[in-house]
Amino acid sequence: MRIALAQIDTTIADFGGTCEKVIHFTKEAKTKGAQMILFPELALGGYPPMDLLDQESFADFSEKALRRLQQEVPPDIAVAIGYVARNRHTQGKALVNAYGVILNGALVFEQEKTLLPTYDVFDEARYFESARKRAVFSYQGLRIGFAICEDMWRESDNPSIHYEIDPIRELLDQGAQIICVPSASPYYAYKMEQRVALTEKICRRGNVPLIYLNLVGANDSIIFDGRSFVAEPHPNGKVSLSLVGPAFEEALLYWDWEEKKGHLFPGSTAPTDRPPSPPREMLSTAQSSLGLSGSSHHQELKQQEDSELDLIEKALVTGIRGYMKKCGFSRAHLGLSGGIDSALVAYLAVQAIGKENVVAFGLPSRFSSRGSRDDAQELAKNLGIRFEMLSIEPAFTAYLQTLEPVFEGRPFDLAEENLQARIRGTLLMAYSNKFNSMLLTTGNKSELAMGYCTLYGDMAGALAPIGDLLKIEVYALCRRINARYEQGGHKPVFPEAILTKAPSAELRPNQVDQDSLPPYEILDEILKLYVLENLSKVEIVQRGWDEALVSRVITAVARAEYKRRQAPPVLKVSRRAFGMGRRMPIARIIYEG
Repeated sequence: MRIALAQIDTTIADFGGTCEKVIHFTKEAKTKGAQMILFPELALGGYPPMDLLDQESFADFSEKALRRLQQEVPPDIAVAIGYVARNRHTQGKALVNAYGVILNGALVFEQEKTLLPTYDVFDEARYFESARKRAVFSYQGLRIGFAICEDMWRESDNPSIHYEIDPIRELLDQGAQIICVPSASPYYAYKMEQRVALTEKICRRGNVPLIYLNLVGANDSIIFDGRSFVAEPHPNGKVSLSLVGPAFEEALLYWDWEEKKGHLFPGSTAPTDRPPSPPREMLSTAQSSLGLSGSSHHQELKQQEDSELDLIEKALVTGIRGYMKKCGFSRAHLGLSGGIDSALVAYLAVQAIGKENVVAFGLPSRFSSRGSRDDAQELAKNLGIRFEMLSIEPAFTAYLQTLEPVFEGRPFDLAEENLQARIRGTLLMAYSNKFNSMLLTTGNKSELAMGYCTLYGDMAGALAPIGDLLKIEVYALCRRINARYEQGGHKPVFPEAILTKAPSAELRPNQVDQDSLPPYEILDEILKLYVLENLSKVEIVQRGWDEALVSRVITAVARAEYKRRQAPPVLKVSRRAFGMGRRMPIARIIYEG
């Protein structure tokens, strides 16, 4: 039997558009000889729908879309897809996360999701009732067990996850010959290695192949990387990936199997006109929030890090493109300061929507250096984007004159510094309103963590593309992009001065970031331990860090929560990003500092 894997991008609540896509992919799969096609978890309705699920009409539209598929998908091919359904039992939550099979106009099988995650960006137990039973689906002599996304992650080594029920074991006990895992699994660095490691455990334990099918694209902060695969066990105990889909791209993949003498002998067909990606080896290092160890003398590890940096770049580009398209924007703009953060955001925007759709603004004040202005102009030229220079000095002077009576002759301080950032934010938002252009913010994770950013100033905007990259990771990604361009015989994108000069907000004379923050190579290591690993002050100090410095960092992170609550969405590329995946109270005692 030939099974098709439809790795698709969906928009939340676009029931009609998703139906059209499902019908199109199914017709294509049937022409290629597929007897069954699989779609991801909650493909019909999109993931995550969040509190749309509280609206009765969402379930109505979901059911209507499912009935349309029953009527319009071609016959003689089984179509398996995820959707929101109503709980048929009289007790429990009103909805279930369902996965059903349509065949010849009828819904012939339905499995509800059992394990409902409530960690990181997930909050499924808030909306869905857990499945009360697990069953296998028999089709053309093959017994298929559906384990919906988290139902596979019971095998995870995550100490915060404890599930009593083992869905995959129950499916294997019922004689499942293939385990299919339809998923809506968000990307973060080195996530693929975790999926493969879990898959290896399952394949060895059950001695069955596993089909892993994932969404692709971006919805708000969450980015889906696709990279669907088929894993199969071998008599020597090894598990191989016979099929791997592309990263961050829609694809229709095919997997063939036949049963001989009680053993499965699968084969695979790559996506149309695209070779399969090679399987990736499990990595043992995770030295930063992204799993990057910084500089490495080990060539193999360096190659793996470069490969993951390339994937991070693709994730951020996918995130920008998806967010803009699904929010109805085709153009973007940003403030280009001549620093590394805005330089990276400008580059990513060009990759996402094209240079003709990106406008950059230089917004100098009396404190802006000539070097920064020149660096911003050179970068804009390298990227081929329109660059406009708007001095904020007239507006700044006018504000100072207006405020002079109430400032009572007090010395220049943070108030005047932040005023400059807010003038810039006002000008950039004015352009957004006038030309329906999306303003991209340029702050990194280190700044967001420490509150080294200005509300209604540099935080003004609709999306924070690099808000989940620590400063050292911003440098690493920029250097990787430059190296890749040089290897291809092209001029580096980022001028050397941007990569080497001391970071500065340039809001007062001779200012550098380290006037207010610890050196980034130190700060970021502490942030990884506190924000990513959730370690306490005592545990961080036990690892050799200065107690006073650790207290300073923890206190600053806690005090800045009110700023992050008002920040634009951050594209998630680490295990724990600010926003949906890290929810903290604002008004509290900072007991841990």
